[in-house]
Amino acid sequence: NRSKQLFEEAQRYLPGGVDSPVRAFKVVGGTPIFIRRGQGPSLHDEDGNEFIDYLGSWGPLILGHAHPRVVKAVQKMVEGGSSFGAPTEMETTMAKLICEAMPSIELVRFVSSGTEAAMSAIRLARAFTGRNKVVKFAGCYHGHSDGLLAKAGPGMATLGIPSSPGVPAALTSDTLVIPYNNPEAVEQIFKDFASDVAAVIVEPIAGNMGVVLPQHGFLEQIRSLTLRYGALLIFDEVITGFRVAYGGAQSLYNIYPDLTCLGKIVGGGFPVGAYGGRRDIMEMMAPLGPVYQAGTLAGNPVAMTAGIETLSILKELKVYEELDQKSSRLVKGIVEAACKARRDIQLNRAGSMFTIFFTKEPVTDYATATKSDTEVYAKFFHKMLSLGVYFPPAQFEAAFISLAHTDKDI
Repeated sequence: NRSKQLFEEAQRYLPGGVDSPVRAFKVVGGTPIFIRRGQGPSLHDEDGNEFIDYLGSWGPLILGHAHPRVVKAVQKMVEGGSSFGAPTEMETTMAKLICEAMPSIELVRFVSSGTEAAMSAIRLARAFTGRNKVVKFAGCYHGHSDGLLAKAGPGMATLGIPSSPGVPAALTSDTLVIPYNNPEAVEQIFKDFASDVAAVIVEPIAGNMGVVLPQHGFLEQIRSLTLRYGALLIFDEVITGFRVAYGGAQSLYNIYPDLTCLGKIVGGGFPVGAYGGRRDIMEMMAPLGPVYQAGTLAGNPVAMTAGIETLSILKELKVYEELDQKSSRLVKGIVEAACKARRDIQLNRAGSMFTIFFTKEPVTDYATATKSDTEVYAKFFHKMLSLGVYFPPAQFEAAFISLAHTDKDI
């Protein structure tokens, strides 16, 4: 009842009562629960209910909620100030950690969100190559900047069309949208637009149409073609960076992009984004070069402090084997339960991130993902919620395991 009252009040002041659409539970129905606090593996709502949390604030809380070391470090930082709009040592410390973890990144620039990171990386790629067109993949999400809010038009390799009102067609006409995991489409796009392609941006492991892993050779092909035709390769590792491995998905597949976008875990639960890559490319950024990008809250000292503490813990404890074991056990149990219930599911997992798709056939791209039964997922979501388990309130999203989840939780 308390959440219902709060949602009714919120709708008087916020569009749809929320600050991000998926929070409204529109795709699963019902009233969203309002969270009071998080602790370890659990969320506590305004009605006094406790939930095992497999959402993890959409990915960044790899240590769980309110990890004592992160809390202590942030409290100490806030006592000395929360924002300066001037350089701090924390920015350099965090940059060192990122560059050491990901050798493809020689210089890094901090921003305040993943949207800013992707938008800025694309601007930089266009400036560096002197070209305009950008290739993205259907179902991959790179933030809500106008040029990337594009969906595929008719045909296999096509000019993007706006996926939201308010986005002029001219701003998506240089975005080329093709199917994920489709080598033929990648080949064709370079045959058709070779001299015009500035960059290919891709989630090396997709997490925004649900978890979809790259098929063997797919990322290698993209890397080969971008090198051959002089385009840049941008890995959007906002979700996968420090999640699937300390060095991100690029370390798992041993494929190194020209530019990388980061976020989520790098902020330790606070708003942050980052993009980085080859020195010769990054040196085009102002104040060294002519490409402009700025932000008052970029490199915010509180976010940097939380991120440094989070990455330090991940590096010290070597947690990825433990996270993988927990995730494997949970996924195995869910598959066994589905078999007993005679329910068709596909369960895609990459390390400590996974998605339950309610469909018969394997999910390898956006087209096969959308064949999932969203009505069944909505029933599953609400039943799990009633049993004290919080999954993403949408079929086409990733769920996450944290270090805080215990064997009992699993």
